[in-house]
Amino acid sequence: MLLGRACRESVVVVAALLVAACGYHHYAGPLRPAPEQAAPLQATADGGVEYQTDGLRMLLVPQTDEQLNRQFASSSQAGVRSTNPFTFGNTAFWDVDRTRQRFAVFRLLLENRAHPKVQVDPARMVVRAAGGREYWSLGLGQLDAYYRAYAVGYQGNEYARYQERRDLLKRSLFSNEEVFSGQTADGFVVFPALEADVRDLTVVVHDVGLRFDFRNEAVETADLAFRFTRDTGRMYRDGRVVIHGDRHILQLASDPDQEGGIA
Repeated sequence: MLLGRACRESVVVVAALLVAACGYHHYAGPLRPAPEQAAPLQATADGGVEYQTDGLRMLLVPQTDEQLNRQFASSSQAGVRSTNPFTFGNTAFWDVDRTRQRFAVFRLLLENRAHPKVQVDPARMVVRAAGGREYWSLGLGQLDAYYRAYAVGYQGNEYARYQERRDLLKRSLFSNEEVFSGQTADGFVVFPALEADVRDLTVVVHDVGLRFDFRNEAVETADLAFRFTRDTGRMYRDGRVVIHGDRHILQLASDPDQEGGIA
């Protein structure tokens, strides 16, 4: 009787160990420029994609959480109370949430070198991925509504953190403003977090205003498509990451020390 019970318990322990060893969740690496871009767009050394003509330069660079946490370091060191509006700060997640992201964020740089004025509306930007999926950009109003839900009442620590996030967003989001000759505009564009299986994507910037009439209405516009890609695969509980190739799965890394999670 005791021997049979011991055997059953051993089987349960072995089964649990096997599940722990074989369990995985989806992995998605950082975005990088796709190898092929439609001319005159081209990849840049800083990991972005650039559109450049004689009179206009537009640079779009995907941002990692690590970059954004460094950019807003003082707002990213308080764990779940961090006020970085683009990331979870240095909050540590475990297992299936260890690579969790709050948003997909790009930095947009616009340099007007010769046009009387140009204009890019971030609300006219969309990420397109396989399967007909579209992720439209999130404006200040949408992000404000997202964080307003965390603030209880109009006073106290939670409301103060909400105000701090809102102030950072107002200062750092790319604005829908006219950029006159010789001027530069720079800011972040925010999209909903991408599903883990999204590998190849295109960021489409609709209706870039290049020429305007006497009524200040655009008479010449352009749609620009910036292409990006990333590695996708599986992350196992023992820290191994395997990347899905076109015909096979390639083991990328094996480091048991990664089991502690990613901040």
